[in-house]
Amino acid sequence: MSAPAIASEAASGLSLPERPLITIAPSRGWVALDLADIWAHRELLYFLTWRDIKIRYKQTALGAIWALIQPLFPMLIFTLFFGRLAKMPSDGIPYSVFAYAALLPWTYFASAVGNSSTSVIGSSNLITRVYFPRMIIPAAGVLAALVDFAIAFALLGGLMLWYRIPVTMSALMLLPLIALVTLLSLGFGLLLAGLTVKYRDLRHALPFLIQLWMFATPVIYPASLVPVKWRWVLSLNPLTGVIEGFRSALFTRSFEWNSLVFSVAFTFAMLVFAAYIFRRQERVFADLI
Repeated sequence: MSAPAIASEAASGLSLPERPLITIAPSRGWVALDLADIWAHRELLYFLTWRDIKIRYKQTALGAIWALIQPLFPMLIFTLFFGRLAKMPSDGIPYSVFAYAALLPWTYFASAVGNSSTSVIGSSNLITRVYFPRMIIPAAGVLAALVDFAIAFALLGGLMLWYRIPVTMSALMLLPLIALVTLLSLGFGLLLAGLTVKYRDLRHALPFLIQLWMFATPVIYPASLVPVKWRWVLSLNPLTGVIEGFRSALFTRSFEWNSLVFSVAFTFAMLVFAAYIFRRQERVFADLI
């Protein structure tokens, strides 16, 4: 406070307290997640999600068509080289729809993790000026990617009609599977968003790592292609249960419950771990950004 202001306060008979009434300090150690605070700022989550959606399609020539191109073009390439030339097995399902059913959740996961991992760095002006739960920023990136997923899902319906694949009651399992891949994306997004602030080279390594991860996931090939004695290794990939679950729900196959249960357990463990790591890192965000 300036000297004239202090003099004015003293002249009016008011005095400043010896100690501050409210102190804002960084949290220490393993802090609570404080989900109530996140719920109180749910409107901010909505506006940040809508902001990310508008930024993605602002001043683009194709607009929402990009949401279709991302899984469609890889599906066409995989169908040509792996389905037609390499004769990759597809469990009796037309290879194009077989590959697209896996590319749909995979593309959403890769896009959501990519968006959320750099979301904190991209919101530096917001972080340094106003208080709100920082976990809302990567969460908005994950939710914004759901719009692309919904648009691309419409093409999957068209492929199933083209190949006359019936839709059965097992398709209802898609809802919990979509929720599962969303939570898994949020877990990895929170972890990487917190670490990327401190280790900026993760931004460059992440696309390469995600590309390698795709080949370790049954996207191009079915899980049945892996020998039985080594199939447990494939199940350690949390996306294996999700992608195989998508195919089981769409094509009325038996679910691989062991892989699916592991994916659920890993997702919730990852989400809790990533949230705590993020909360420990967020106290230095303003200094590092």
